[in-house]
Amino acid sequence: MRKTGAPGRIPSVREIMDDPRLRDAAEALGPAEAREAARRVQRSLQAGRIADSGEGPGSRAGAESSGGSTSSGTVHPTRPPDPLRTVADAVAEVVAGLPPAPTRHRRVVNATGVLVHTNLGRAPLSQAAVDAVAHLAGTSDLELDLEQNRRGQRGRGALDALRAAVPAAGGVHVVNNNAAALVLVATALAGTGREIVVSRGELVEIGDGFRLPELLESTGARLREVGTTNRTTVDDYARAIGDDTAFLLQVHPSNFAMTGFVSTPPIAGLAALGRPLVVDIGSGLLAPHPLLPDEPDAGTALSQGAALVTASGDKLLGGPQAGLLLGDAGLVERLRRHPLARALRTGKLTLAALEATLRGPASPLETALTRPQAELTARAESLTRRLRAAGVDAASEPSASVVGGGGAPGVTFPSAAVALPADLAPLLRTAVPVPVLARVHKSRLLLDLRSVPDEDDEVVARAVLRAWERRSGGGECGTGAAR
Repeated sequence: MRKTGAPGRIPSVREIMDDPRLRDAAEALGPAEAREAARRVQRSLQAGRIADSGEGPGSRAGAESSGGSTSSGTVHPTRPPDPLRTVADAVAEVVAGLPPAPTRHRRVVNATGVLVHTNLGRAPLSQAAVDAVAHLAGTSDLELDLEQNRRGQRGRGALDALRAAVPAAGGVHVVNNNAAALVLVATALAGTGREIVVSRGELVEIGDGFRLPELLESTGARLREVGTTNRTTVDDYARAIGDDTAFLLQVHPSNFAMTGFVSTPPIAGLAALGRPLVVDIGSGLLAPHPLLPDEPDAGTALSQGAALVTASGDKLLGGPQAGLLLGDAGLVERLRRHPLARALRTGKLTLAALEATLRGPASPLETALTRPQAELTARAESLTRRLRAAGVDAASEPSASVVGGGGAPGVTFPSAAVALPADLAPLLRTAVPVPVLARVHKSRLLLDLRSVPDEDDEVVARAVLRAWERRSGGGECGTGAAR
């Protein structure tokens, strides 16, 4: 960095940008991010938050800087800070907080125990999916048949993998999310003014204030509600069918559960009523799962007579955000050729990640679901010992995890957690470089390890130790963390 002029002068943004660390940041993150970092350096210097030498106030340098005296009793005048040293310290602090990539979103560790957390991006991608995205990030044969030198089917690799995963599906199609899949079905099959017959108990709110009936009615279709909130029968559907009936719809209430005096008509019974049956299974389970016996899956729904099944790609499937359409080949082709399908189509990176999820090794979500309880307990005890050795108020205790994200409502999995003081929550949530999200339960902050990959244990440990230091140093703390 070039000289900054008189001692104590706050250097300009251009002068600060001469620091090689900020030049490197400009190359990696873009000039705008680097300039904003330089401005933060200025604000830090103006606030006087950076010591001129990094030595404590009890040191000789500290005494001289503040007008202290030496052992001889001679009082020295206040020495202005060394601007070069001050800027270097400020740059180091700001650069340490820069993101690793040119995005304002940050990677976080999910220690909430909610395996598919919508606010945290739902299912984490496997390394195979990440590699596939990087592999196809440039130019690719997305819509080109290289052997025949002609236009090919878009995303044929992902579609072939989806067909292989659900053999009962005559046709498959992928759009950008499950809501889009339902909108496409309603638009293409019901058109303007035709009826969709659906149970009152399945007209759910799907999150962020969006409600299924409003979503479907936005297509111009009319809803014919049947049954009651808690009980609907095949006869309820049968009595509602008329000349304007486009299809029957069954929606899995994937973000809540009703118990007691309840009844839902079987798929086979609805499929026999002479109209196409569309089943929204929601969570994206393609085949039965031994740990989730009550969760509907695409293969079973189709084998029982559903004409179409819609599902999400970023929930129990463990892949990218996507809407999956599976079922009768003729109906799927009708959806694929509808003009709206063009507006809802997925990009090459989604298709790459989806294919890798379907063909590749077990997803991180599947690994988390099936992780043995004893292994989680051993990890929690090991992490607790390390933290307690550093003076942290930590304890290992049993916990309970859930699928979350609109999957397997009411189902819990035994887990293990590290319990900490609740006021560490905001310090961990704002940790640098990687925030850690946990949940508060009975006035303790629980780091549930079922949702934490093994390789992030070290990240969690360091974040907790830094947070404990900040807490002990009198930093402000709040309480609470959203699960």
